[in-house]
Amino acid sequence: MAIVLSLCAALAYGLSDFVGGVVSRRISPWTIAFMAQLGGALAIVALSLLVDGSPRGTDVGWALLAGLGNGVGTAFLYRGLSAGRMGVVAPISGVGAALVPLLVGLLTGERPGLLAWTGIVAALPAIWLVAREPTPDPSTTPGPAASGVVDGVLAGLGFGVLFAALGQIPEESGLLPLALNQLVGTTIVAGLALAMGHAFWPRQATAYVGMVSGVLGAAATVLFLLATQTGLLTISAVITSLYPAFTVLLAAALLRERIHRDQGIGLVLCAVAVGLITVA
Repeated sequence: MAIVLSLCAALAYGLSDFVGGVVSRRISPWTIAFMAQLGGALAIVALSLLVDGSPRGTDVGWALLAGLGNGVGTAFLYRGLSAGRMGVVAPISGVGAALVPLLVGLLTGERPGLLAWTGIVAALPAIWLVAREPTPDPSTTPGPAASGVVDGVLAGLGFGVLFAALGQIPEESGLLPLALNQLVGTTIVAGLALAMGHAFWPRQATAYVGMVSGVLGAAATVLFLLATQTGLLTISAVITSLYPAFTVLLAAALLRERIHRDQGIGLVLCAVAVGLITVA
């Protein structure tokens, strides 16, 4: 069940990124990032009122940490997107999002089996290859490549902290900690946008489509939380981090975007990784 929930989370995250990516071609990525966080926050707050739960003080603390990671990860991912460095930021952030909770899971005593480890080893290069885009002409890429590396590392650490912190919240806490995570993430994105001199408030009606991306992302986060409550954090985080594969497949199917060789290899490795982990 944890594997199924994680795959569903990856699909929802992939669909969320697809919708956000399409809309951000017309609207400022910072506005889309904010609207996505806001849409996700409203959806989770409403849902949390319908689900019983008794979060402890420690659960609130984990939720605050998750919200910080959520906001930082989203802000720096979109900063990379707005600066034209997505081909550098996406693969680094994807691997980071998998590695941080993997390390936390191991430190807290989780021990995947041999086949699962083989799947994890296959998943990390799969994430890199699927998220990576062909290297553009350096003369046409705004900003130095080093800036893209920094954005990718910060985004990866942010999302990794989000996954690792959510993995510490037990089932009996309900969804209130998740709602708090989304609200904190929204505040962090708005604060970082202002600090970096970017407007985030929507000025066009199209920007509200970003809230659809946020609702999908919030659904993915709920699925990931449920996966960690029924299975290992190490496994759930790695499978969920395969979400770029779904984004690529959606872009190919709906926008007729070409899947380049590295992405094709990455997609095959994704399938191998999921198969090995499932068998394990």
